[in-house]
Order: sequence, then C-alpha cells, then structure tokens
Amino acid sequence: MLIKSQLIGELSKHFPHLPEKDIAMAVNHLVEHMSGTLSQGGRIEIRGFGSFNLHFRPPRRAHNPKTGEKLVTSPKYAVHFKPGKELRERVNGSRHIAIEIVSQEDLENEND
Repeated sequence: MLIKSQLIGELSKHFPHLPEKDIAMAVNHLVEHMSGTLSQGGRIEIRGFGSFNLHFRPPRRAHNPKTGEKLVTSPKYAVHFKPGKELRERVNGSRHIAIEIVSQEDLENEND
C-alpha cells in the first residue's frame, strides 16, 4: 500500500531541488482537482495508467443481517477505475503466482 505521505516522500527523493512543502501542495491540488472533476460527473483519463469514471448504483432491496429488517438502499454513484493496457501488462508481468488448474474430474473426486 502507498499512502499520500509516502508518495510525497518518494517524489521528494526524485526532485530534491523542490521543497517537500511544494510537492505536498502539488499532490494535494492534484487529488482535489480529480475529486472535483468526478464529483461534477466528469471522467479522468491518465494515458498509460487508467481512467476513472462514475457508475450509477440504483436502489436495491436489502436487509440488515443483524436484525433481519428489510430496507431499500439509496441510489448512489461509485467511482470506477479501469486500468490502462500498460498498467495491466506491468502488473501481470510482475506477478509470478503459480495457478493450479483443477479439472472437473478432480473436483468431483474431492467431493467423494
């Protein structure tokens, strides 16, 4: 995980000629501008990284698992991030996790 203070620290290392206060102000301004764009229904695209846009979540029937009370959720918008091709390839290329492929026959034998 990378938090904002770590990002500011990393940028400070790469740009030692800039005061950390100015880097923090730039990062905060960038985040604020992105938040403002999304809150106004806009879309953000950063080539090579990905895009952010809003997905509408209509109201739905739900229940409180603790009390069993039935309710209807409010409609809302959720921020959706879609990674760009370069980011997907970089992330997938950095992962060396062995994936075991299980056949249907193995699954059936496991249940016996």
